Amino acid sequence: MLVASAQLVSWLPRAYLPNGAPTLSGVSSSWVKRLTLARRQQQRRAQWQLHQSALCLLLWASDRTINLVERFAACFCDHRRPELIEHAVSTLVGQRVFAIGLGYEDLNDHNELRHDPVMAVLAGKLEARRAECAPVAGKSTLNRLELSVLSPWRYCKIAYRAAAIERLLVYVFLEAHARSPRQIILDLDATDDPLHEHQEGRFFHGYYDCYCYLPLYVFCGRHLLVAKLRPANIDASAGSVEEMARIVAQLRTRWPYVRILLRADSGFAREGLMAWCEENRIDYVFGLAQRPLGGRDRGRVGRRPDHGREDGPAGAALQGLPLAHACELEPKPPRHRQGGVDAGRGQSPLHRHLAHARRDAGAAPL
Repeated sequence: MLVASAQLVSWLPRAYLPNGAPTLSGVSSSWVKRLTLARRQQQRRAQWQLHQSALCLLLWASDRTINLVERFAACFCDHRRPELIEHAVSTLVGQRVFAIGLGYEDLNDHNELRHDPVMAVLAGKLEARRAECAPVAGKSTLNRLELSVLSPWRYCKIAYRAAAIERLLVYVFLEAHARSPRQIILDLDATDDPLHEHQEGRFFHGYYDCYCYLPLYVFCGRHLLVAKLRPANIDASAGSVEEMARIVAQLRTRWPYVRILLRADSGFAREGLMAWCEENRIDYVFGLAQRPLGGRDRGRVGRRPDHGREDGPAGAALQGLPLAHACELEPKPPRHRQGGVDAGRGQSPLHRHLAHARRDAGAAPL
């Protein structure tokens, strides 16, 4: 109603608008303000549609260069009857990929997008075979694509090949290089994907303080090599050894002499991943998490029976260490919530060992 009224005001001759002001005889000033606001919103919407059309052309040209949508659609197997198919798998995949690139992540948006001629051009289908159908699919048809399984059955005739989808991103990365580089740096990262409803696999993550997924990403510069969706009730490095083994094997098939450097934060500093890197000639740089000091026990270390063994690191390497500077060897407590532990039980073995040594020497405890 307001948009139609704003158009009506814009069409009126300027003679009815004294001094160029948007006021009419018999119309209140508040109503005119509402009409003006509606007109500005309409102009912004038109500008956004123009920018979106330009972005559509950019996405379409990029896909024509690397043929990503067709190659991605080839990773699916369609077991539907060909004579009854209205929307092919390539159309469904292209429609979903381009819509996500334009910011339409929800399937409900496709109830309107299926009538959009620009989306029809991007999906490569301008006309429908049936008179009652739109050129591209709606939310219900796209939902069948997203619920595809490894093995087709009666109510799900579209299957996907997981191994082919995983290899596709690495193939695209390899094709982007004319020759083998001397060194590549692979960055591992796990971040949050917040959830707002009761989706399957929904768990609360203490560090991110929300219900989320915890996807695993592997990047090489600006190229994405792995994007694996995972629940949030696992360790950040879960499955990283298997993914790195697959990527490295595929990279060394094409580039056998390239040096590979693996880089990640302290969430991936795990013995299994580091041992695998050393066995496969992979250099790695991992961050190490800091450990907080035992704040409440620092001034009241009690006597404990030794039972003939050291309660901490061996003392031979610490014989020449001045006990007055022992606190310099202790890591500082982190200032953020990740890695925080109980201050009463967070005393490190090195701190306990030096405290016992000072106690046996008759000095004051640390």
